[in-house]
Amino acid sequence: MKKIKIPIEISARHIHITKEDFKKLFGKEDLTFLKKLKHNQFSAKETIDLKNGDRILKNIRIVGPFRSQTVIELSLTDFIYLKLKPNFYIGLKNEKIKKINKVKILGPKGSIETNNVVIHLRHIHINPEKAKKYKLKHGKKVSVEVKGFKGAILNNVYIRVDKDFDFSLHLDTDEGNAVGIIKKGIGYILK
Repeated sequence: MKKIKIPIEISARHIHITKEDFKKLFGKEDLTFLKKLKHNQFSAKETIDLKNGDRILKNIRIVGPFRSQTVIELSLTDFIYLKLKPNFYIGLKNEKIKKINKVKILGPKGSIETNNVVIHLRHIHINPEKAKKYKLKHGKKVSVEVKGFKGAILNNVYIRVDKDFDFSLHLDTDEGNAVGIIKKGIGYILK
């Protein structure tokens, strides 16, 4: 079986935000750059808190640049803590987010409510040239082997193709913990 080596990155809970929502929460116009990320994104210094009933998750990092809709990405563990119904999302173009949970976003200057809160399913980011080279199609699923003391084969890994993507597999913190990867690791796409 042919295997394709792929970098693995762990994606902690975060929020993508519109400029309008950011202004309501922070009372200012622009995000404050903290650190460059892949895929033309960056970590902002600003964080929000997320509230559902009496449960609060604090210091959720904003990932810039501004987006066309505000979306919060959490792990299943976060959903359980917040007492939310799991809402799985792939992130494919034209995919609509199911509106099944309403949460409150708290900022230093205000708060807003949203139901755009998701568990992002594991996925591979890849640019069109590399996708063609490896015969990987947008929206299709593959399996990825992770070796090591907590090694596993991860099934149902979605392919996401975009010109701005570097080649990497994104797992959330729950999945990273399950295979023994804290921040970065290596996997093998099984073909």
